[in-house]
Amino acid sequence: MREEAEVLQEVRGLSRRKLRAWVQAGWVLPARGEQGAMYSDIDIARVHLIHHLQADLNIGTEALPVVLSLVDQVYGLRRELRRLARAVEAQPDRVKQAILRANDQG
Repeated sequence: MREEAEVLQEVRGLSRRKLRAWVQAGWVLPARGEQGAMYSDIDIARVHLIHHLQADLNIGTEALPVVLSLVDQVYGLRRELRRLARAVEAQPDRVKQAILRANDQG
């Protein structure tokens, strides 16, 4: 977990005002510590993403929530797919083969 000042040092060109606005908008959800906001690695990756989307790709504040929602959905689906893959892998070979055949058939 890292404090706000550390995040600002890591993400070049990001202002304290902008980071706090993202937190207030709910785009980044840091934990609350005794010294204020504490950012996990996932939070910092999201800060990098938002900064890139706005600074480099010119995604406006109106479109950004839609983009973030889509990114969140993709990550959620990937997590679910990994969970299903682990469940299939835990099955006996004949069951795995049946699942793979059914999947190939669409």
